[in-house]
Amino acid sequence: MPMLIDSHSHLDDEAFAEDRGAVVARAEAADIGAIIDPGCDLASSRLAVDLSRQYPIVHAAVGFHPENCADTTAADLDAVRALAAAPKVVAIGEIGLDYHWDDNPSRAKQQEVFVAQLELAGEIGLPVIIHDRDAHGDALALVRSHFSREAGGVFHCYSGSVETARALLDLGFYLGFDGPITFKNNKKSPAVVAYAPMDRLLIETDAPYMAPVPLRGRRNEPAFVTHVAAKMAAIKALPLEAVAEATTANAKRLFHL
Repeated sequence: MPMLIDSHSHLDDEAFAEDRGAVVARAEAADIGAIIDPGCDLASSRLAVDLSRQYPIVHAAVGFHPENCADTTAADLDAVRALAAAPKVVAIGEIGLDYHWDDNPSRAKQQEVFVAQLELAGEIGLPVIIHDRDAHGDALALVRSHFSREAGGVFHCYSGSVETARALLDLGFYLGFDGPITFKNNKKSPAVVAYAPMDRLLIETDAPYMAPVPLRGRRNEPAFVTHVAAKMAAIKALPLEAVAEATTANAKRLFHL
């Protein structure tokens, strides 16, 4: 079977502090050919870059997650720009909007930092990795105005409707799917997977979160992306090899791997 690429995994997370090397080794043993580790603030972005230097299969993305952007300044964005120059930084991310929690930064601040990072990505020619939780309308409006189609991007852990997916695909986005497509009570995401063309889909774990069935409740890790690929194959009525080949080609194309 062709190798798989975990296009979104937080290897920098403290959950992997004690056995990160073993986690990477298990990924390699499972034929995971690359892992994209997106930062969520300056500290995690710096660690993601460090991990990309330490492990050949790890690549980094750098940026401010909407939950971590409350105190973000112009100097912080300059620091993201500097980090983005590292050799194995392949995207600006994880960036976006998250309206789910009441104690998240204000919507205005999230939008300000999101737009600044979208424009930075377009300026330096890197794709974006976008987090969108309970903010589909605003996220779509902002990418319509500030997204660089030439640089590209992915809406990771996509949770929106088929209608929103259609609009994002029209803008040139890829859609990333992870453990939730394996959950029995999730009807929306499998419907989007069925709708979207195979050449615009990515697989990911979002490790250490949201382990797929049959591993729910465990710490997620990149090796588990095989279960996401298998579920996508079932939804698309395709051989697993075809899904592996397509999603790997898509990730290589988007992130210039």
